[in-house]
Amino acid sequence: MKTDSLIAPLPAPGPRGERLVITPERAGWQYVGFAAYELEPGQTFAAGEDNNEQCVVLLGGLAQVTTDRERWPEVGKRQHVFERIPPCAVYVPAGERAELTALTKLELAVCSAPGKTPGEVRVITPEQVGVETRGSGSMERTVHHILPETAAADSLLVVEVFTPGGHWSSYPPHKHDRDRLPDESALEETYYYRIRPERGFALQRVYGGEGDDTFDESLAVRNGEATLVPRGYHTVAAPPGYEAYYLNVMAGPVRTWRICNDPDHEWLVKPRTT
Repeated sequence: MKTDSLIAPLPAPGPRGERLVITPERAGWQYVGFAAYELEPGQTFAAGEDNNEQCVVLLGGLAQVTTDRERWPEVGKRQHVFERIPPCAVYVPAGERAELTALTKLELAVCSAPGKTPGEVRVITPEQVGVETRGSGSMERTVHHILPETAAADSLLVVEVFTPGGHWSSYPPHKHDRDRLPDESALEETYYYRIRPERGFALQRVYGGEGDDTFDESLAVRNGEATLVPRGYHTVAAPPGYEAYYLNVMAGPVRTWRICNDPDHEWLVKPRTT
C-alpha cells in the first residue's frame, strides 16, 4: 500500500461547498464515509441517507437545523476548532433527513456509516460531549467524545483530539483491526486534520500488525487533509510550534472501541514497578 493512498488531499472546492469526500469505495473498505464542507452564510447542506446514519459535526460556525418535525434556530458555539471547546453535532439516523442552513461561515464534518435503527434527528450539545485529558507529559492531549459507544447509534464512533506542539497523540501506537472481543475490535478509521498555524504539518505513522513487517507508512499531513487507517498500528506527532487537531471517525462490525497497543511500546502506559 503506497503512502499517497493513505492521504486524502484537498481537491478544488465543489459547488455545494464540499472540500473533501471519502467514500468506502474510495477507501477500499466497508464502513466509514467522511466529507468536509465549508458553507457561506445562506448555503444549505442536506443531511441524511437511506442506508447510512450520519453524525454532522459543526467544526466552526452557526447553523439553523430543520427536519419535518422540529427546528433548532441556532446550533453552534465555536467559530473554529482551536477555540478548544466541545462542538455541537447533529445525529441523523438512517432514513431520516435534516437541513443545515449556514447562519455564518460554517465548517462541517459529515461522518457516515451503515445504519438501520429507526429514530429521530437529535442535536448533540457541547454539554453532552465528554471531555478527557489523556496521557501525561509529552503524551498529553485533550479528547472530546462526540459520539461515544455509550450514546445511541448503530455503527459510528466520533471523537476529536487536540495535540499540543511537541506532543504525541494516539500514543503509544495501537491498533483495532481484528475482531477479537473482548480484547480488540475491528474498526476502520479516518483522521481529519487541522493545523495551527496552517503552514505546519503533523506526522502520522501507520504500520504492521499481526506480524506484518511489509506495511509501514510515515505520512506528512497538512491542514485540511485526511488520512485512512485501514489496519495496523498508528500514532501521531505534532511538531514543536504547531498544534494539531484531528477528528476521528470509526466504524466496524461491532460498535465498541477495544484496542491493542504495540507490545514494543506498551511499557509507556503500564504502571512502573520498583
